Amino acid sequence: MKKLILGLAVTASSLAFAQQTTSSSNPVTFGIKGGMNVSSLSKGADLSDSKSKIGFNAGVFANIPVASSFSIQPEVLYNDLGSKVTREYNVLGNTYRDESSRNLGYIAVPVMFQYNATPEFFLEAGPEFGFLVSANDKFKSSTNNNTSTRVQSLNKDNFSTFNFGIGLGAGYYFTPNLGITARYTAGLTDVYKNNNGSAVRNNVFQVGLAYKFK
Repeated sequence: MKKLILGLAVTASSLAFAQQTTSSSNPVTFGIKGGMNVSSLSKGADLSDSKSKIGFNAGVFANIPVASSFSIQPEVLYNDLGSKVTREYNVLGNTYRDESSRNLGYIAVPVMFQYNATPEFFLEAGPEFGFLVSANDKFKSSTNNNTSTRVQSLNKDNFSTFNFGIGLGAGYYFTPNLGITARYTAGLTDVYKNNNGSAVRNNVFQVGLAYKFK
């Protein structure tokens, strides 16, 4: 929790800094964003056959110009991360398909440093701080004729509450308000608490839309 507060403090510091460095010609702008996550967990001993999982992200941001071609963009997002395992097998002529997904929900605070190559196109990089708010496994089994689904809550005490990663991305604004963004964030911290095996880290590719209020 203290580390998430640190991330929020960085965001607040960025906003305070912006009040001293921006002018009326380059004001701070606020916006909303959201899109699709393609997330995975790095392969630990028990995740050798895990695949990517589709999820989502959504939240708010502030874009803070600090120079003619540079800006800082702190964000607060809900991030749906995790991975998926799918197995198919045949028993007595029936085809069975089992699918399980590990769903980890985070409140994430990315702080992106952006280089504005043109007024429309930017490149970005920066840290992301996250706090785990939910953890569950979803199981889906199907045969030729039937499908069943169940969700099992997981004990969050078994997971690290703090997640830290580094993001790299780019974006393009079709209009002064509406743009498309893409970002890859590589996790640097272990998802599991007291993990004695190989570290398991969050990785996610995000693509979505951003809307600035002007």
